[in-house]
Amino acid sequence: VPAAVLIPLLKKNREYFILFTKRTEFVEHHKGQISFPGGIKEQTDKNLKTTVLREAFEEIGLLEKDINIVGELDDIETVTRFKVAPFVGFISYPYKFKINKNEIEELIEIPFSFFLKKENFKKEEWIHEGKRRKVYVYQYNYYRIWGATARILKNFLDLL
Repeated sequence: VPAAVLIPLLKKNREYFILFTKRTEFVEHHKGQISFPGGIKEQTDKNLKTTVLREAFEEIGLLEKDINIVGELDDIETVTRFKVAPFVGFISYPYKFKINKNEIEELIEIPFSFFLKKENFKKEEWIHEGKRRKVYVYQYNYYRIWGATARILKNFLDLL
């Protein structure tokens, strides 16, 4: 299933932050997980960039004119059978987000510098559907970033 996410970058007080969302328990997929804004491509979406812009607006009220998309990373496939295209974009700070409370429980800003410290990254082995899988995990305070979001994030950091 084609999908797209936005890796939103903010600069405030001379420091860069990555913006994440915590999904509600009401959404169909990935309930309660930390993720990037994004979702499934709809038939009316011209391409995956259109998808990510539409989803960012629907989930957090981010207007297309307020996102500076600077690149697209390699697609990743998830165990839940999504093929996700990650886009990287800058958002001016401060920004007046409008959170869709049906989909997003919380916005989380994590300093970019946190992800540059090796001790904040772990590889764990999990069993999913009877198969052993290596799972990337970042633990920031009580937020646990794992799965596809952590894989996209690691790919982004490796490229930098």
